Amino acid sequence: MTWETMIAFNLVLLASLASPGPAMLYAIKVTMSSGRLAGFLSGLGLGTMAALWTLAAFLGLEAVFELFPWAYTALRIGGALYLMWIAIHTWRNAHAPVGQMPIVHARSFIAGLLVNVGNPKSVLFAASVILVIFPKDMSNIEIGLVVLNNWILEVTFYTILATVLSGTTARRGYLALKPYFDRIAATLLGAFGLRLILEK
Repeated sequence: MTWETMIAFNLVLLASLASPGPAMLYAIKVTMSSGRLAGFLSGLGLGTMAALWTLAAFLGLEAVFELFPWAYTALRIGGALYLMWIAIHTWRNAHAPVGQMPIVHARSFIAGLLVNVGNPKSVLFAASVILVIFPKDMSNIEIGLVVLNNWILEVTFYTILATVLSGTTARRGYLALKPYFDRIAATLLGAFGLRLILEK
């Protein structure tokens, strides 16, 4: 493994993080509605699960999914149902004042984990990137470094996102448009969940 391969991996990972998806949408929703700490903790959960999916890709979990398609399908449908549950909850609370909404920071990390647990496509994405970028004869230490690097980059990204979006101006704008933003977020999260169910 060389620095060039690590840089290439990080560039692909950053492009993936920057593209809209359920993880980013969920991190934005939590930060805007519950504040920076909740946003950071949800990002910590999202990043931890993403790093675990990368480790699973190195360990060959995509081969297990090929041998046992039902395992992939079960994870995919479970994740889709969880996203749709979040969408319904968000829609129902669109008009609830932020101060009256339940803010349980202890659940933010677990919720972030669950959002990415239900996204087994992450391991397939990681596996395809790993096959293209990294050599096959990597040591356990090198694999550990890649997984750690993945985790640090993801957590840093979500920390920056939570810090920027929890600023006074961003929060004031969110509060003014909360019902509309929450309904849009709920629709998109529900659409992501429905797409996961309908995909083969």
